[in-house]
Amino acid sequence: MKTISLLLPLAALVLFGAGCDHTALKPGYATFIDVHEFGPGKVTAADVAKAHKADLATQGRHDVRFVDYWVDAEHGRVYCLSEAKNAASVIATHREAHGLLPAQIHAVSATHAALPTPSPEHPLFLDEHDFGPGQVKADAVAGAHEKDLAVQAQFGVRFVDYWVDEREGKVFCLAEAPNAEAVRATHRQAHGLLPTTIVPVTDGR
Repeated sequence: MKTISLLLPLAALVLFGAGCDHTALKPGYATFIDVHEFGPGKVTAADVAKAHKADLATQGRHDVRFVDYWVDAEHGRVYCLSEAKNAASVIATHREAHGLLPAQIHAVSATHAALPTPSPEHPLFLDEHDFGPGQVKADAVAGAHEKDLAVQAQFGVRFVDYWVDEREGKVFCLAEAPNAEAVRATHRQAHGLLPTTIVPVTDGR
């Protein structure tokens, strides 16, 4: 797979900053996305809401703040967005709260955009790009994101936020769109970097 750095030279990069309300991350903290794999048909929104409530009741003891979560009901997958001093604190919170530990946890760079209020009128999709360990940089993704923003309206898409795990070479993009193909078409026209997976998700807030 072509790496994003080849398509977006450093000289051409544009820093992200279009229409997002940034909030500062507390000093010494990092942003994490952890992924729980339950399997198709083995998780419901009600079950995840109950587990999330337990996380919120427990997070203070581990100095963690859960920001949001998304449920991919079709594949039985849950994505949790949090802020913490380290990944171990996130795992410890889940362990104490309900014992459901993530299959993956990613330390990600974040734009700290203001996430929209969930609405059934605006379906959400989460896509994942896999470039390989060490093969993607946050500043390069910022340039690609700018290109997405420039063409998204043509496909009825609105990119909400994105997160980059440079170490694992993974990018997560969250978007409002009429369907998955509209998100894919936006990426294709903007920069040609197509996601490995794209799934409809339900926002847990």
